[in-house]
Amino acid sequence: GNAIARAREWILGLQCRDGGWAAFDADNTYHYLNNIPFADHGALLDPPTADLTGRCLSMLAQLGEKPESSPAMRRAIEWLRRHQRQDGSWYGRWGMNYIYGTWSVLCALNAAGIDPTSPMVRRAVDWLEKIQNADGGWGEDASSYGLDYRGHVPSPSTASQTAWALLGLIAAGEVAHPAVARGISHLLRTQGPEGFWAEERYTATGFPRVFYLRYHGYAKFFPLWALARYRNLQRANSSAAVPFGM
Repeated sequence: GNAIARAREWILGLQCRDGGWAAFDADNTYHYLNNIPFADHGALLDPPTADLTGRCLSMLAQLGEKPESSPAMRRAIEWLRRHQRQDGSWYGRWGMNYIYGTWSVLCALNAAGIDPTSPMVRRAVDWLEKIQNADGGWGEDASSYGLDYRGHVPSPSTASQTAWALLGLIAAGEVAHPAVARGISHLLRTQGPEGFWAEERYTATGFPRVFYLRYHGYAKFFPLWALARYRNLQRANSSAAVPFGM
C-alpha cells in the first residue's frame, strides 16, 4: 500500500540523469575527486552500475509497471543497452564481477518483458556460454577488476558464480540449453554430504582492486535458488523465461 508507494517514489528519486542507479546517491560521478591524494581506494564516487540498475528495473517490473508506460524503465533499459560490453557482458560492482552483472541484467530484462531473442539478450547468453568452464561451472576472480581488463580470464568454478550464470541463462529462456544442463550437473556433483557447497574463493566485492568479501551464505542460497528454479521449470515442462527477474 502506502509504504510500497513511498519506497517506489524514493527509488525513482535516486535514478541518475543518465538513466542508471547507484547504491547511495544520484549523479555522484565527479571523477576528478578520485585524483585527490587521500582517495587511496579510488572510490569516493558512487556512479550508476549495471547490477543496481538491473535491481531497480526488476523492482519496477514486479510492481506491475511496463516499459511502454514507464519513462523510468525505458531510461534504465537504454542505460543498460549503452553499457553492455562489446563481448555481451555487464560489469558487476557489488559481486564478482561480469558474471554477477550479467546475471543481474538478464534477470531484470526478463522481468521487464524484453524479448529474449533481442540482440542485447542474445549477446549476453553467448558470452555466458563461451566462458563456461570444462567442468560445467563458472568462475571469475578479482583480476577482472583490473584497469587493464581485456576480457574474461578463466578461473576455477565456484558455486555462487555458477548459480549466477545459471539464473541468468534461465531468465533468458535458456532452461533447455546444454550449458544449463552442464551447470546443473556441476552443482549436483559438487554438493557436499551436508547438502551445501564449499567455496573458498571470494566472490563479493567491497572496493574493486582494494578488498573483497566471502559471504558464507552465497555458497548455500544461490545454488539452491538455481536448482529450485531449474526443477520448477522442468516440472512445468516449460522453456519460457521465469515470471520475475530476481
